[in-house]
Amino acid sequence: MSDRDEARPRTPAPAKAARAPVRFTVVLRTPARAAEPLFVFAQAPKAWQRRLPYIVAGIFVLSLLPTTISVLTNDYKVGGGWAGALGVAQTLPLLLAVTRPLLAWALILFADTVGAVVLTHADKMAGHAWPWTPMAIVGYLLLMICLGLRESIRTLIGVWLVTGAVGVVLGFFEPDGVTTTVALLFVLSGSFLAVTGALRGIGDAQQRIAEQESISEAERARRTLLEERARIARELHDVVAHHMSVITVQADSAPYRLPGMPEPVQEEFAAIAASARESLAEMRRLLTVLRSDQANGRNGTAESGGAPAPQPGIGRIQQLVEATVRAGQPVELSLAAGAAQAAPPAVDLSAYRIVQEALANVVRHAPGAETRVSVTHDAEEVLVLVVNGPAARDSVVALESSGTGHGLVGMQERVRLTRGTLDTGPLPDGGFRVAARLPLHDPTDDPTDDPTDDPTDDAPNDLTEDSS
Repeated sequence: MSDRDEARPRTPAPAKAARAPVRFTVVLRTPARAAEPLFVFAQAPKAWQRRLPYIVAGIFVLSLLPTTISVLTNDYKVGGGWAGALGVAQTLPLLLAVTRPLLAWALILFADTVGAVVLTHADKMAGHAWPWTPMAIVGYLLLMICLGLRESIRTLIGVWLVTGAVGVVLGFFEPDGVTTTVALLFVLSGSFLAVTGALRGIGDAQQRIAEQESISEAERARRTLLEERARIARELHDVVAHHMSVITVQADSAPYRLPGMPEPVQEEFAAIAASARESLAEMRRLLTVLRSDQANGRNGTAESGGAPAPQPGIGRIQQLVEATVRAGQPVELSLAAGAAQAAPPAVDLSAYRIVQEALANVVRHAPGAETRVSVTHDAEEVLVLVVNGPAARDSVVALESSGTGHGLVGMQERVRLTRGTLDTGPLPDGGFRVAARLPLHDPTDDPTDDPTDDPTDDAPNDLTEDSS
C-alpha cells in the first residue's frame, strides 16, 4: 500500500557505521555561511563537533609555530627576534581561516613575503628553500583548503594568480645558491584550490537540488489536493443537481397537481422554482470552469466530455469487488444489507470511492495479497474497512514502488467532506489497513469548519504520503 515504508525496520549498527564516511564526505562538501565555522560544524549537535575546526587549526598552529622559529634560527641563521616575529605572523592567522579565510590569506601572504625579503639577508641561504620555506608552504596549503571550501571560483582564481605573481616578483631578488619554491607553491596551491573548489561546487549544487525538490514536493502536494477537490466538486454537482432538478419540477408542477391554490401560494412555488433554476445555473457555470481548467492542464484543449452516467455508490461495491477478483486479486466482501439505502448521497459516493482507492492501492503495491472489504452501518454511521495482507510471494512484481499521492489525499478529502474519520497504516504482518467512519448525519453545525475553505488553510499533514 501507499505508506507501508513506515514499517521498515531500523538500520542496523553495521550499516550505520558503513555510512559514517559518506556522511563525513557530505559534511566536507557542504558550504558554510559567512562568519561560521567551515562545513556544517556550526549546526552540529555536540559541542566538541562545533569546536572541531578550531581544534584542527590550533593543532597546526601549535605544530608550525615552534618549528618555523627553530628552522629560521638554526638553518637560515636568522636573528631570534625576526625568527619569532615571522613565526607568529606566518602561523597565528591560521586560526582566523576557520571563519574568515580570505582575510587570513592576505595576512599570511604578506607575512610570507616579508619573510622572503628578510631571508635574503640571512647568514646561511645556500642550499635552502626560498622564497617560501617548507613550513610556510604547509601553512599556505592548509589556508588553500579553507579558501576552496568557502569562497567562489572567481575568488579562488584570483588568489591563485596573486600567489604566482608574488612569487614571480620575488624571483627577481633570488639569492645565489638557493632552491626556488615559486613553481612548487604555485602548482600545489592551484591543485588544492581546484579540488576543494570542486567539492564546494558539488555541495552548492546538491543544496540547490534539495531546495528545488522540496519546492516541487510542496507544489505537487498542493496540486494533488486541488485536483482531488475539483473531482469531488464535480461528483457532488451530479448529486445535488438531481435534487435541485426535482425541486424545480415539483415547484413548477404544483399549480397543476394541486388546483385551487391561492395566488400567494402559487407565487411562492414560482419563486422556489426560480431560485432552484438559478442555483443550478450557478453550479453549472462553476463546474464548467473546473472542467476546463483540468482539461487545459491535462492536454491543452477543452474537455471533450463523455456520456453522462450515474454516480456509483455502496450498491455497486459488489461489482467493484468482482472486477478486482477477475483481475486476479483475492478479495472477500462483507456488505451489510440496507447500507446503500441508509446512506445519504455524499456518504454513499464517498464509501464507494474509498473502497475503490484502497483496492487500487492493493493491486498496485501488494499484488496477490488476501484482502477483506467490509461495509457496515448503524443508526449513526457507515463503517468502511479494507484490510490486506502482504503481497503473495508467487505473484507478479508490484506495479508501483511509489505513488503519486492521490490515494490518501482523496480518502482524506472525502472523509473530511462527510465530517468523518479516517485511519490508515501498516500492519505488523506487512499488510495495510484502511478504516473510514462516515456519519449518516452531520455531527456539528459549526460554520467555522467549512470544507469549502481555502485549501491552503487546512490541507492534510500527510499530503506527501506515498500513495497512488
